[in-house]
Amino acid sequence: MTITESASETITDAQWEIAHAIALTLVKDDTDVNEVRKAVAYLRGYIHQPDATSRFFKYLKTLVSNGRQIGHSGKTTHYYRSIDKACSDYLKSINDAHTILQILGWVSRLMRYYKDAGVPIGEIAIPTAPPPESARQAEVAKASSSQKFTVGQVIEAIIAVKKNIDVTYEVVFTKQRLSKKEHKKAQDLTEGQKVKVEILELKEDGSIKKVKLVD
Repeated sequence: MTITESASETITDAQWEIAHAIALTLVKDDTDVNEVRKAVAYLRGYIHQPDATSRFFKYLKTLVSNGRQIGHSGKTTHYYRSIDKACSDYLKSINDAHTILQILGWVSRLMRYYKDAGVPIGEIAIPTAPPPESARQAEVAKASSSQKFTVGQVIEAIIAVKKNIDVTYEVVFTKQRLSKKEHKKAQDLTEGQKVKVEILELKEDGSIKKVKLVD
């Protein structure tokens, strides 16, 4: 299994692009991957706190401000600035701390991959930062906040997109879209088809994080 295939099973395509962009940015900036892992460890330590996301971004700013005092080399402040800027550019529109943690986990893996594999980084274009929250995303967030979902709940969805085994479900109630690889069931599904899905996991804000098709 390639690193791309493995990532696509845990994060969405859009989140994978963000992880890819942050990793490329940091590698091109010669950032120490160990400093990225320390930031990941900090977020993991506070992941269950309601203010985990805001605490994480404040932590990055603190590192930049105090880099000379806490750094172990002359380059440490540069590393902190690079990490802070990349996270601010690509992650500010994401409010869910668990999602940020997943993305940054892949960032550290990708950085090591690019460095160890000798990938010609200079020839790879870095994707631009994601645009501000779209009107559709705002609509989904508003609809999700008005619904009270529970793990194990079975709800209606529509097959919005199907590309080979990659299936995107659109929740009827909220218009939220969730992608999943359906290795065994994709051949029996068609775009526009109404199906039932079971909620497997919820995000901190109560919106749906993961579903599975109900036979």
